[in-house]
Amino acid sequence: MSDTSDSTDDAGEASDGGDDAAAAVDAEEVRHVADLARVRLADDEVDEFAAQFGDILEYFEALDEVPETDREEELVNVMRPDEVRDGLSQEAALANAEETEDGFFVGPKVS
Repeated sequence: MSDTSDSTDDAGEASDGGDDAAAAVDAEEVRHVADLARVRLADDEVDEFAAQFGDILEYFEALDEVPETDREEELVNVMRPDEVRDGLSQEAALANAEETEDGFFVGPKVS
């Protein structure tokens, strides 16, 4: 795990944004998430997860730097338009049914 903490320190020295993300997650928040997940964490694990959560938040901050792309404003539906058609009559719909009763399909009983 020292590799992860070393890279975090290097990133923190290179930019001030790394410290903000790490500081955004404190031990109390990690314990709260662990309680919600019903996971028991030792004190050293809480500190480790706080650092990891900070790293994850840094990755999300990187998404803000992704440029927007141009797209076509006019979207066109490529599916055919809906058309009203005549459906089956009740007799035709029930013609192949194994069992019917009072004009309805009869299926197996479910408890």
